[in-house]
Amino acid sequence: MLHAKNGRLTLSIGEMDYIRFGSGSRTLVMLPGVGDGLKTVRGMALPFALMYRKLSRDFTVYVFSRRVRLATGMTTRDMAEDVSLALEALGLSGVCLVGVSQGGMIAQWLAIDHPDKVGRLILTVTLSRPNPTVRDVISRWSDIAQRGDYRGIMLDTAERSYSKKRLKKARLSYRFLGSFGKPKSFDRFLIQAASCVSHDTYELLPRISCPTLVIGGTDDRIVTGEASREIACQIPGATLYMYEGLGHGLYEEATDFLDRVREFCLWIRE
Repeated sequence: MLHAKNGRLTLSIGEMDYIRFGSGSRTLVMLPGVGDGLKTVRGMALPFALMYRKLSRDFTVYVFSRRVRLATGMTTRDMAEDVSLALEALGLSGVCLVGVSQGGMIAQWLAIDHPDKVGRLILTVTLSRPNPTVRDVISRWSDIAQRGDYRGIMLDTAERSYSKKRLKKARLSYRFLGSFGKPKSFDRFLIQAASCVSHDTYELLPRISCPTLVIGGTDDRIVTGEASREIACQIPGATLYMYEGLGHGLYEEATDFLDRVREFCLWIRE
């Protein structure tokens, strides 16, 4: 049922890593957050397939990284164009698109500029325009990355993402954070981080016409819960679901998150 596969596309803009798993007739595309700048999804097909196995029966799932070599100054809109090219290369359209954090910013642009490619849209712990909280967070992460402190980024992200209950358990394993996976360069991460604070779709969100689910956490200490509420108010007919007491890592903490995604995406007509 998992049918896990690692792949790399060669596109006109360069190479892009992706993974695919599942055997369902519907197509679900996931766009991960800014952590993709530290490590792409290359080689992660089986771990992802196991983590998201609840989706494997009903969907064929694709997870796209940003292009391998990002150009300085690239925006979230530029990254959405890359995803559009990847979907065309694989013959995909009308997908159920799930964007998490920065992936949600990219997903917004894809739904605005290429509505034919998005059948349903789920925007998770993301924003439509910068706010003081995300500016402070990105500034801190960029400073840490420029020092080459991979472990520092991992620790700060964990502290900002999880609930107090989750953190009590997570701190026991902190000694291992940053021990594996350190990138040779932090350039991709810095480019992606910069694109988050220049992202602004707020005035254009009413153009999104596909059914949309916005998921946020009341205790989000990276983009804020208010950012999710803003998005839901701007997209016509959007549904908003807020997890009380959870933050930016709710897609890992909330036991019903995948059930919520599955239910919403299964409403797509054959």
